[in-house]
Amino acid sequence: MGTTKTAEYTSKELSIAKYAKALSHPARIAILNLLLKKQSCICGDIVDDLPLSQSTVSQHLKELKEAGLIKGDIDGASVCYCIDVKEWNKAVLQLNGLFEKMNIAPVKCC
Repeated sequence: MGTTKTAEYTSKELSIAKYAKALSHPARIAILNLLLKKQSCICGDIVDDLPLSQSTVSQHLKELKEAGLIKGDIDGASVCYCIDVKEWNKAVLQLNGLFEKMNIAPVKCC
């Protein structure tokens, strides 16, 4: 999204879009499920558990990290990734807020 266009949206809308983009690929959902299950992970372990190459996993980890949903600590030659609980909870609140609006005001469709 161009920088000139983003100025026309609220920070909350931009934030929800950032989370939605990060969640928009099944490989990223699989990575998040793996991290939630294991509580932490080394990148090599993620590659072993998914049918993806190291470079593809790294690209998906980068997207999740840029969205703030995960964080990683460098430990020698490897990086240990885990869910960023603070940002995760923020994402849950914002996404739930969007979904709950449907319960408050049912949409009348054509």
